Amino acid sequence: MHIAPWNHQWRKQQLSDLLSQQWDLVVVGGGITGAGILLAAAQQGWRCLLVEQQDIAWGTSSRSSKMVHGGLRYLAQGHWRLTRDSAQQRQYLLQAMHGLIEPLPFAYPHYKGEFPGPCIMSATLKVYDTLAGQRQHRQYSHTAADYLAPALKQQQLTAINCFQDAITDDVRLVLRVLQAARALGAEVLTQVQVQAPIYQQQRIVGLQVVDQLSGQAYSLTSQVVAQAAGVWTDLPQSDNYQLRPLRGSHLLLPYWRLPVSQAISFRHPQDQRSVFVFPWAGATIIGTTDLDHQQDLQQEARIEAAECLYLLAAANHLFPEARLTINDVRSTWSGVRPIVTKQRQDQAPSAASREHHIWQEPGRVSVAGGKLTTYRLLAAEVVQHCALQLTRHLKSKSIDQSWQLAIPDWNFPAAIGWQQRQRLLGYYGQGVGDLLALFQQLGTEQLAGLPLYQAELVFACRYEQVLQLDDLLLRRTRIGLLLAEGGRALLPLIKTLCQAELEWSDQQWQQQVKRYLEIWQRYYSLPEELLV
Repeated sequence: MHIAPWNHQWRKQQLSDLLSQQWDLVVVGGGITGAGILLAAAQQGWRCLLVEQQDIAWGTSSRSSKMVHGGLRYLAQGHWRLTRDSAQQRQYLLQAMHGLIEPLPFAYPHYKGEFPGPCIMSATLKVYDTLAGQRQHRQYSHTAADYLAPALKQQQLTAINCFQDAITDDVRLVLRVLQAARALGAEVLTQVQVQAPIYQQQRIVGLQVVDQLSGQAYSLTSQVVAQAAGVWTDLPQSDNYQLRPLRGSHLLLPYWRLPVSQAISFRHPQDQRSVFVFPWAGATIIGTTDLDHQQDLQQEARIEAAECLYLLAAANHLFPEARLTINDVRSTWSGVRPIVTKQRQDQAPSAASREHHIWQEPGRVSVAGGKLTTYRLLAAEVVQHCALQLTRHLKSKSIDQSWQLAIPDWNFPAAIGWQQRQRLLGYYGQGVGDLLALFQQLGTEQLAGLPLYQAELVFACRYEQVLQLDDLLLRRTRIGLLLAEGGRALLPLIKTLCQAELEWSDQQWQQQVKRYLEIWQRYYSLPEELLV
């Protein structure tokens, strides 16, 4: 089983043709919401195209907390439906995308005099389990800390409540959804920016777009447009809703500096907000902040000095023996959540609802808000709205997709163990056959001790629409997050593996390296004022 090449050469050959066709649906936005809409529409047999002005998952969908979770905090805020939907979707995705979405155990330590106490938390978790349809929580005495979280602060610890959510690589999830959509005939173009809608008799009938690589303008025609552009969504002016961009930032540390075998959830001592310390991709993550994003939305979001100190203070409060400092931070990332609100902007960011909202106008359906975990439900709802504008009956109101591979017994090289096989199946889906062919050519050598094979870099260049070096190092792989200085030391090896695949001259390679290192330093490293 193989997938078609999806690379720079494919784009050059297909771009003009794809942008000159008549489409049933054009989706604007290449994050998880747009990808989900594209797949749901392709399952209906519609002719559909997705355009993204940057890269796949360039915005919020590559900068999340990586959690596929039911939203325990939302339950505490009274958002029962959101919590129920999230918990049930988490369970579905755990079963459907094993290897890509994995269980993540959580521990919530309770200290004397702090709220919530162990009994209240245990009762809340019972409701949480009921909504998910599966019992997963358990309460332990303080003595269990020695094996649940050995480095945890012991003074005045009274109990620990444990429960389960899930974790993923958010970009790989988007790529898997897009892969499934393309297998059904949908198309995806990145680096295509929407300039303006095209109106005909007060109805949107297409889009004016520009290829950002060549500067060439096109008129794209479609019966309906689905706008899923996150914080860049253009809301109808007549509507009373507004988008409130909220930034969430994270610190990534080498695992040895703060080794945790599960996520630790607790309240920050400064403002009582929920924060997490959790393992991911062989590293340890501290997150997240939640504050109004005042930076330019046309630039990548970046962490601010106060956020770095806030997150380090949280970790040092719970793990005092770790004595973490700025020097322990390997990388950072910040994502901007598209929160839809009618309420006052002085409402605390963490209290703002994560519910989504859908707007309709002739020829266009727009959506904002929502969560990574519930993307399938959101996509199905948007497609139902689009079907009304297309005057078509849906094949099924319950949009579903079988993610199980048709051939379970792949012939993996003996050097690849069971855990890595599961990861590769989860990450690459039907593309595993092509990846195995690359293993035969390149061997099974891993990169710098990462859970990443050299063949995966070549696969990304050939089959996953890599157009810039940061596409490869920050999103198709996480080299830029997981290695010191964004993986600078590996660039000569990456050049050897990927330059020919990307059809870049030596001059283009140097330009890409310069561009990538500038992006990493500005948006994925520490703020300049903390580096002095």
